[in-house]
Amino acid sequence: MRYFATLGGMTSPEPVLRHALIRECTYHDTCRAAFAAMVEGAGERVVVGEDVSASGADAEVLGYQLRSNAKELRELSEGPLFFGRLDFADGTGSGHTDTGHLDADHAGQSYHIGRLRISEQPALPPLVVDWRAPVSRAFYQASVRDPRGVAVRRRFGWAPGSRGDSADLTGMEDEHLGQGEQGGHDEQGGHGVHGGRDERGGHEGHDEPGGHGGPATSRLLVAEIERPRVGPMRDIAATIQPDQDDLVRADLTTSVCVQGAPGTGKTVVGLHRAAYLLYTYPQRIRRGGLLILGPNRTFLSYIAEVLPALGETGVRQSTVTEEIARQPVTAEDDERAATVKHDARMAEVLRRALYTGVDQPTAHPDSLVVRDGSYRWRVPGDALRRIVADVRAEQPEPPYDVGRERVRTRVVRLLQRQAELRAGPRTNAWVQRISRSWPVGEYVDAVWPRVRPEEVVARLLGDPDALAGAAEGVLDADEQKAVSWVKAPRTWRSARWSAADLVLLDEVAGLLRHPEGYGHVVVDEAQDLSPMECRAIGRRAAFGSVTVLGDLAQGTTPWAARDWPRLLAHLGKPDAAVVPLTTGFRVPQAVVQLANRLLERLGVDVPAARSLRRDGELGIRRVGGGGICVDAEAVVGETVAVVRDALAREGSVGVIAADADVVRLRNALDEAGVAVGGPDEVGARVVVLGAGVAKGLEYDHVVVVEPAAIVAAETRGLHRLYVALTRAVSRLDVVHACALPW
Repeated sequence: MRYFATLGGMTSPEPVLRHALIRECTYHDTCRAAFAAMVEGAGERVVVGEDVSASGADAEVLGYQLRSNAKELRELSEGPLFFGRLDFADGTGSGHTDTGHLDADHAGQSYHIGRLRISEQPALPPLVVDWRAPVSRAFYQASVRDPRGVAVRRRFGWAPGSRGDSADLTGMEDEHLGQGEQGGHDEQGGHGVHGGRDERGGHEGHDEPGGHGGPATSRLLVAEIERPRVGPMRDIAATIQPDQDDLVRADLTTSVCVQGAPGTGKTVVGLHRAAYLLYTYPQRIRRGGLLILGPNRTFLSYIAEVLPALGETGVRQSTVTEEIARQPVTAEDDERAATVKHDARMAEVLRRALYTGVDQPTAHPDSLVVRDGSYRWRVPGDALRRIVADVRAEQPEPPYDVGRERVRTRVVRLLQRQAELRAGPRTNAWVQRISRSWPVGEYVDAVWPRVRPEEVVARLLGDPDALAGAAEGVLDADEQKAVSWVKAPRTWRSARWSAADLVLLDEVAGLLRHPEGYGHVVVDEAQDLSPMECRAIGRRAAFGSVTVLGDLAQGTTPWAARDWPRLLAHLGKPDAAVVPLTTGFRVPQAVVQLANRLLERLGVDVPAARSLRRDGELGIRRVGGGGICVDAEAVVGETVAVVRDALAREGSVGVIAADADVVRLRNALDEAGVAVGGPDEVGARVVVLGAGVAKGLEYDHVVVVEPAAIVAAETRGLHRLYVALTRAVSRLDVVHACALPW
């Protein structure tokens, strides 16, 4: 291993090292100029493309593609254009890709790796290779034991917050892989200068994790992972680990579930997989669409900049509630009612309720007669009943609206057969006219009524008799009472809908017709999804694949999953592989060890997390003594003192408390002159938030206030506390007066 430092940080750098750094700075200037030309050229192509002679449709498609390309380049986040370099050994083509060996043409070649491809001309070799390109995989997977044809892997260090100025290149680090295992571990063989002092390229822990090499191998990698968190989540293209890379580059047709312990990077793995799929399968993904689902808007705001930083814009990022919101939420269920409505058994209750009005005996006439000029065509009652029965018996069961149209089509077909026997072939116009005739429409409406989801759900929940009939043998009397509306609305239009009612409406809508689907869906914090929410997502990914991200230990909803196979079955992906990520790069070891003490009490079977971080700090601050909870004001005062201490250090500060205590803490900090932001305020130095919205967020310094109050606030309070404790990147302070729950 060889370390290089900035020119300004070395008093007497070796000439070779100095020249290498100057060359890289000059090369970055060249890349910057080429990228500026790419942006300008994209804009010019939009103008020129408007005059291209083609059909109107072709011109529109071309214009859209050119405008989209120009927009994506303009909106790419500013920053360094490369973060690594690969130097392949001479005379070898032994590097591996997903499907075998790299082309022998890579032998002796060097490639700079960045977040997007940069070239001076499209036909010329790239100045920077996209991190998603097949050749780039060696940057993440190559190791001393398996160099994949790589002689040297170079990492670049950039000043925090760099906007891509070449002067911000703060360091370089070379890892010599082509020497073999012995050479790679020979500390005497490597040397360097870093920050003006002599360093040895230590290799202990080289094959952690997964035997491929981990953060212990690279000081720059460790520094990037541990860099203070201020503002939204950033991409990890420069720091992806081998096990993460395997997940990122999984095939489009593969559905995968990541059981990720806190700090293992499961969220960024999912986002980078989305970026990889958009790059590798652009036509298939853009045709089907890609959807990112998060637990709430706070979380989505936090991750919103990751994909644009990787050059991907226009990806839909949403929540399950937003995806299924057919009606505004104006009512609220108690926990019991919401739990029953989110139960998978409600799907069968709703299906029965939907088909209650189908094929009623009184709806069938003795015969159906249709006038056609001087003719009258007639279908006997027995034939009509057989049509409905045959459609109802089809397997798999067609969507309700499809079944309704099949009844219409088969009735018209019998009428057409009679007409053709007497008067010869009928035209398509004749078939359409008969299909729209009043007698046929009246009959179809009678035996297979047209309905709306709102009508079905309102009738079910507003009528105890209808609910009892549909729920017989599925829900018991107490469960039926829990979901019944106390006061039935006069019509569905006057109904007040709760958030849990939305999943019922979406279920019925899915029974009526298949919703528009996506080519791939990334679902984060999936452990908190209910079975009915999973079914809603599954309908939108019925013909695509999914990336499911979550941690069973962080399940905080009343219906949170306790195992992955059951949840995956509700998603319609029972064969998805469950891959554990247990090695953390974000949460320090001291914090992980504290959180692991809660695992045994959470009732889920997940492996304990471990951390490669040894630099974190943990503080437990007790207010009062004797095991008695003192005045809450003392806890607030101590929290203010801890936050002031934290502000003397670099990085963000997150104060996490029971939801009921957030306002009091915010006011106290305001009175103490501490500027406080909310969880949605990007770039806020100090944030006060309830434990209920902390999931997925991270802060350099976390202050957890009164853990006992967080636990007592809800049924799954221990899980909520586990989430709160694992938001820290550098330091965790626990301020409490009551006994600690671990």
